[in-house]
Amino acid sequence: MTSTAYSRPSKLPGGGGSERRPRLMRGFASKIEPKKLGIGLIAGCCLALLTYVSLAKLFAIYSPVFASTANTSALLQNSPPVSSKPSVPETEAIPPQETPAGGGDRGDAVDLPEGSEEPGLPEAAIRKDMAAAGSDEPGLPESLTRRKDDGENAAEPKPCKESHISALFDSEEGEQNPNGGVEGKMTCDENGVDEGFPYARPTVCELSGDIRVSPKQKTVYLVNPSGGGGFDASGEKKLRPYARKDDFLLPGVVEVSVKSTPSAAAAPACTKRHAVPAVVFSIAGYTDNFFHDMTDAMIPLFLTAGHLKGEVQLLITNYKPWWVQKYTPLLRKLSNYDPINFDEDDGVHCFASGFVGLYRDRDLILSPHPTRNPRNYTMVDFNRFVRGALALPRDAPAVLGEEPGMRPRMLIISRSGTRKLMNLDEVAKTAAELGFNVTVAEAGADVPAFAAQVNAADVLLGVHGAGLTNQIFLPTGAVVLQIVPWGKMDWMATNFYGQPARDMQLRYLEYYVGEEETSLKDKYPRDHTVFRDPAALHKQPIRWETFAEIIMKQDVSVNMTNFRPVLLQALDKLQQ
Repeated sequence: MTSTAYSRPSKLPGGGGSERRPRLMRGFASKIEPKKLGIGLIAGCCLALLTYVSLAKLFAIYSPVFASTANTSALLQNSPPVSSKPSVPETEAIPPQETPAGGGDRGDAVDLPEGSEEPGLPEAAIRKDMAAAGSDEPGLPESLTRRKDDGENAAEPKPCKESHISALFDSEEGEQNPNGGVEGKMTCDENGVDEGFPYARPTVCELSGDIRVSPKQKTVYLVNPSGGGGFDASGEKKLRPYARKDDFLLPGVVEVSVKSTPSAAAAPACTKRHAVPAVVFSIAGYTDNFFHDMTDAMIPLFLTAGHLKGEVQLLITNYKPWWVQKYTPLLRKLSNYDPINFDEDDGVHCFASGFVGLYRDRDLILSPHPTRNPRNYTMVDFNRFVRGALALPRDAPAVLGEEPGMRPRMLIISRSGTRKLMNLDEVAKTAAELGFNVTVAEAGADVPAFAAQVNAADVLLGVHGAGLTNQIFLPTGAVVLQIVPWGKMDWMATNFYGQPARDMQLRYLEYYVGEEETSLKDKYPRDHTVFRDPAALHKQPIRWETFAEIIMKQDVSVNMTNFRPVLLQALDKLQQ
């Protein structure tokens, strides 16, 4: 019986005629039984399929779409798949970090760089500790679980925009990476002297390469086989990373050592790897004063890390939870990650670049500089930064005459301690009579709330002091009016508040208190140095404590006959 299952009738060219099987086919078919032929073909298909599957495993690309039903469900729920084993051994468990108030599920460390294009991977999966080994979590690729099979190194994380992590780190055992290691580099800006400014700047060091930060040891390790780069004879560089070089304060600042290590094996093993740069800094010193919070922390942070657009990890020494909470909106604008408490964290955090210390300029002043301000940031930029961080709506003050019956808003900053404006009520009444809508308030711990009050004002008035630092929240073009106390304080008034106001494109006015307007007249005779030669109190060897005790503890009561024209000038400036 002849089978036609695998053959097809064919006709010779020319159309009609009877079917005729080619001689070669007739001979082949006569020798092979159809049943055997079918079995052979089936076996051949199976062999081809097996070959395809074997080769496909070598080139397979993970996709959550084809994960198991259980794992796909977990991914859709933004939670890691259930595992019978912990992904991090208990001996290497990473303690939870303190997070600012309002913090969500942002992690302080990542194992893959931010912006990973792996579709559908939840944050919890991305943040798995890269130091973990032997995870048996089903459905996750090896790049996430850090498996080491047959002695092969696990895949390194992909590089991100700012931190080129790939191939920089050695494995936990310390062996050389495939590229033969990367030479560490440290450059330090130690030019702290600023002619015309009495406060020297602290040393700031910038590092790149294989960097391992051990908060517990107060040490930053730099894998640096050559041993060069500004280290002392013992291979160390010691810094106190507070952004004001004040001999009185520095002993209270945590000292951080940068150590040069000859190989990765000599450095502690990484427990967390970060795909963004690090910034190690201190919030010791005067940072419970709003002026110093800005000049010694926030502005230096902006100057050092603002260009990173949030892709930076902050590590804070002399950690104060209340301070971090107070400035959470600004810290969130500077960094997409929860800050690490450098005083309590016992992990080893690894980076490819970073800073120890903060660059700074003068107080509330930013000027172009090739090292500390290479991007030519200005106080206008910082003003926009804080307004954006706090979602402050106004970027311009009211203009007189634009709206009928509109009264410009004046915010008078009151003080409950020293340098009080004793006739504040009289000043507020006169300002209201001139056409201002007057509000009196004292700055408090709620920075966003007070910033909103300042941003709503067209004129900010206050006696010289930290409260005037709130001018950073004013809309561009608003007016700042500083009442300068007695005692030749023109340098301080200009450099601390006058010039910063101008640099932020604010309109600046000042009123200098006379001898009869200060409370010092009731405390010291007229032949005292404070009246006879007040400039002498600013000279060395007069200590700051002496100056502060005399000059900074006075109260003022302005002469309204002299002060009223200054209020009218503020109105005039709003018409310009």
